[in-house]
Amino acid sequence: MTKRLPIETFPALGAVGFCRHAFIERIPGIDVSEDKAEALRRLDAVHSEIRREIGMADWPLLTVEQVHGNKVAVIDGDVRLSKEFSGCDALITNRRQIALGIHVADCCAVYILDPTTPAIGLVHSGKKGTELAIVAKAIEQMRARFGSQPSNLIVQLSPCIRPPHYETDFAAKIIGQCQSCGVRQIFDCSICTACHPDRYYSYRAEKGKTGRMLALLGLKNVRRGLMKANSALSARPGESVRRVR
Repeated sequence: MTKRLPIETFPALGAVGFCRHAFIERIPGIDVSEDKAEALRRLDAVHSEIRREIGMADWPLLTVEQVHGNKVAVIDGDVRLSKEFSGCDALITNRRQIALGIHVADCCAVYILDPTTPAIGLVHSGKKGTELAIVAKAIEQMRARFGSQPSNLIVQLSPCIRPPHYETDFAAKIIGQCQSCGVRQIFDCSICTACHPDRYYSYRAEKGKTGRMLALLGLKNVRRGLMKANSALSARPGESVRRVR
């Protein structure tokens, strides 16, 4: 019997054939009751193995420092080595075979996919980042740098903390900001991390001594014609927020 990998995938992103993504959940059996740096060090081997299993092992992993700000790292050139961008909380790129990564433990990882250009973005947005409208800034940067039109974008919200376990429903605010930008395809899993400590790390529920989930997003290197076909299949008319469990 094949052991289930501790990952989630989202149908809205999976429907686009040249997009590769995952949301790595809590890893059983690893003690993460330390500070963030040590917790990530202990999780690194398993996270690397999962990247291998989903076909991202040979891709550079690009991450951000995650300072709860609104600075966006733009990757529009060749990348050969993994790197962390200091002072940033979001990444956008139009390059293939690069893995964007965001670590979360109650904050929301927001996946942004433009199947037309194509281009992608991955954003760390908790209470502070949402107040600074970092997702909206990433969407604007994708438009300015890559020509992405908000009406073509697919946005997916990861599991994150929600009321009543948190006083602010920043997921709802993220959705509102996306709608104000003109995004029509917004998907929210509606899952609260603090409600499911067996499956997710929760900074608040575990009083700061916990691990981190890892959100991953990348573009496969496929033929332009195939990308256009997949783009047409992913398009959905009208404005909607789909809450998919």
